Amino acid sequence: MHGDTRSQSALVSEGLEPFGEPALPIPAIAEPVAPPAAEPAAPPARRRTTTPRTTTPRSTATRSTATRSAEAPSHPRETPSKSGGGTRSTARTKPKESTPMIGRIPVLDVAPAVDGGRRPARAVVGETFRVSATVFREGHDAVGANVVLRDPKGRGAGWLPMRELAPGTDRWGAEVTPTAEGRWSYTVEAWSDPVATWRHAAAIKVPAGQDVDLVLEEGAVLLERAANGVPKREGRTQVLRAVAALRDATRPPLTRLAAAFTPEVTGPLERHPLRELVTAAQALPLRVERRRALYGSWYEFFPRSEGATLDPPRSGTFRTAAERLPAVAAMGFDVVYLPPIHPIGLAYRKGPNNSLTAGPDDVGSPWAIGSPEGGHDAVHPDLGTIEDFDAFVARAAELGLEIALDFALQASPDHPWVNKHPEWFGHRLDGSIAFAENPPKKYQDIYPINFDQDFDGLVIETIRLLRHWMAHGVRIFRVDNPHTKPVHFWEKVLGEVNRTDPDVIFLAEAFTRPAMMHTLGKIGFQQSYTYFTWRNSKQELTEYLTELSGEAAAYMRPNFFANTPDILPRHLQRTGPAAFAVRAVLAATLSPSWGVYAGFELAECVPAGPDTEEYLDSEKYQLRPRDWNRTDTLAPLLTALNRLRRAHPALQELRNLVFLPTDNDRIIAYTKRTGEDEVIVVVNLDPWQAQQATVTLPSDEELAVTDELSGEQYTWHRHNYVRLEPSSTPAHLLTVRRTSL
Repeated sequence: MHGDTRSQSALVSEGLEPFGEPALPIPAIAEPVAPPAAEPAAPPARRRTTTPRTTTPRSTATRSTATRSAEAPSHPRETPSKSGGGTRSTARTKPKESTPMIGRIPVLDVAPAVDGGRRPARAVVGETFRVSATVFREGHDAVGANVVLRDPKGRGAGWLPMRELAPGTDRWGAEVTPTAEGRWSYTVEAWSDPVATWRHAAAIKVPAGQDVDLVLEEGAVLLERAANGVPKREGRTQVLRAVAALRDATRPPLTRLAAAFTPEVTGPLERHPLRELVTAAQALPLRVERRRALYGSWYEFFPRSEGATLDPPRSGTFRTAAERLPAVAAMGFDVVYLPPIHPIGLAYRKGPNNSLTAGPDDVGSPWAIGSPEGGHDAVHPDLGTIEDFDAFVARAAELGLEIALDFALQASPDHPWVNKHPEWFGHRLDGSIAFAENPPKKYQDIYPINFDQDFDGLVIETIRLLRHWMAHGVRIFRVDNPHTKPVHFWEKVLGEVNRTDPDVIFLAEAFTRPAMMHTLGKIGFQQSYTYFTWRNSKQELTEYLTELSGEAAAYMRPNFFANTPDILPRHLQRTGPAAFAVRAVLAATLSPSWGVYAGFELAECVPAGPDTEEYLDSEKYQLRPRDWNRTDTLAPLLTALNRLRRAHPALQELRNLVFLPTDNDRIIAYTKRTGEDEVIVVVNLDPWQAQQATVTLPSDEELAVTDELSGEQYTWHRHNYVRLEPSSTPAHLLTVRRTSL
């Protein structure tokens, strides 16, 4: 992030934080889809009624006016009315509506709806998320609701029954799971449920002897209609038998009624309900991306430091850097992230520790991009050739690693752009180009870009550069300081790249205001750096992760880097390996994507000064070869964490995070569950002394748990005592086996 005009600590103290995808037309569901014949599903919940009602022909079905203009009738016998449920006016003119009318069955506040549905919500293949809506109707008749999911080809990919999330709230929800990449859509349908309405009334009236024959005949008529929508292989015959029983006057009334309540009848009708007054909400867009957009373990290192020597000064190369890749892969990382690999300018080159004077052997900052040897589409001669880079990428692929490349839109004074495109830079009154600064700090080695002089030209050049590196095997870009560029610039660039190459992933390195961070996620950045670096207490972590795993998860995916070349967090300074272990466990288990910068496993923690987050002898300005043969490292812990992340799908998700109560604020506990896979994490946030607490689970169910970090096994119940020693056992990472299974 070299070149940002404010220090990290200053940004955080100001409450700042970091984030393209074009705004999308909202697709409309062409028609409410009846439940597929073979769709297995749990019974949808029903709102009960206290009065019976006469069945309504399907020709009265209506739907929301929000989608009416784009939809055709969903069924030959279902014709939406022009006014959302009222009679059609015969007047030649009628007043224009200022807002769309509510449909016959109100369907409100569908979520997720990013920017009101103008932009797609996000998911990855196999990720489960909740679609919810407020659904209700007048009176006491029962209502039902479902989600219709459509795949990228517009085909119905699932009819999912919704349930009321809490009694009396009118808030309904269902879990959906897209199965392929591409642009999907989803809509919520609400409908009157005449069968549930009849059942409730009949269960009261028949035992009381009220209108018995009429009530039973009404039920027979309803079930007979409903049987038409039940496939024969799924119980149609059983439903028709119930119809006959309801009409069998030789049997006692309660016996006739009971035939409509057997599981053989209720089951098929719950899977294939008789729906009336179907009202479809506006269809909302969903973009489904590859798994790496959500889940991955990142490792950052400088190629020039791998294989480098200090006496005599000699840079490492792509060839020597490739020798580090097997060790990175052995620790279980998925992505190797490289800072800029381009030629570095000589003018105003910075020396060690960001000093203003550089010696003849000083290598400068990789973020001061550009020299006579080339710009953003060239590689630094000291690292090798483009063929050497290709070999590096190929070697990584052999080891199961992807390469992420830093993309920094800025230039050194020696960049070819400066002479070829002076209009791309801001100029002062004396004609000089304005370098980056945050008075009194000055960054003379970097010229920021002025996007208001030749916006279209910069878009074209940026896309060209990205496609250049994509052609050399790069499918992930970590974008430097995107918040210092116009949002609509990224919206155009990322939208165009992902239009043709939807597998390309962009990580926003933006520690700035929340509004900017969230907006960058909404317009297309697949991932974002976050405030995790500065969230340390139980309260801070709980509040922040609740935000990230909640509504924000529909468009902003976090990547928890425990450290970066720019940031040596204060809680890691001079605290030793225990603090590093705590932050690694938190980052690797709270977020599906996490990362470390080389040296983390060695617990490098010496700051450049007493009030800074910069490293002493920062690798941003000098070569830093390391002794990777040391045995006193955190590499075994990182390896264990990444192994567990790969083995447990629960740790690959974000929206499944649930915090658990503890009676000591120095200990944080949380659980993640996906299907039958569940992991409980308990962490001592105090790196200096042991802490103990009681962790409370949400039920009395007996659990057999195994601590995957120590190998010890325990039996857990509702209340569980833990004691964590930072030097030996900073955390429990418990996998769960339910003893009742």
